Amino acid sequence: MHCPFCRHPDSRVVDSRTTDDGTSIRRRRQCPDCSRRFTTVETCSLMVVKRSGVTEPFSRIKIINGVRKACQGRPVTEDALAQLGQRVEEAVRATGSAELTTHDVGLAILGPLQELDLVAYLRFASVYRAFDSLEDFEAAIAELREQQGEQSAVDGGSADTALERRGTGCGCGGAADAPVPAIAAD
Repeated sequence: MHCPFCRHPDSRVVDSRTTDDGTSIRRRRQCPDCSRRFTTVETCSLMVVKRSGVTEPFSRIKIINGVRKACQGRPVTEDALAQLGQRVEEAVRATGSAELTTHDVGLAILGPLQELDLVAYLRFASVYRAFDSLEDFEAAIAELREQQGEQSAVDGGSADTALERRGTGCGCGGAADAPVPAIAAD
């Protein structure tokens, strides 16, 4: 580390501390030549490789903005979005990899978003997993119902899940066991 004052090529670390969020280290350094002190902040770089092959730094803000779109009109607070962003960042940093794909980041978002809001989860998953048909939505809803049923059994609760109480989960107000009309393909 070059001294910012005299450009001496070496410095001595006097003190090291992690920041409050634990994502970087603050080091107090002293130049052996001019004896002046300065502070450096070290962070681990985390890069995301996009589908186009372009690499860009990981951004918690981009995660929150993307999830905010899926949560539009839902009872989700900004604090909850910030916590989700932090959980996603912690999860991707815990992989220990310096480069992740957008697919990896999307997978890290799905779990916390499912816990936060099921409708927002379905909205996000429909884009992330590229749903092409009603069957894709039906399969995702069936998967959620199955998970909710398993959770109810673990918790000792009834099979009356949140999705069943809300109807089909598609926002149309239909009954949970109402048949879905088949779409004929010509």
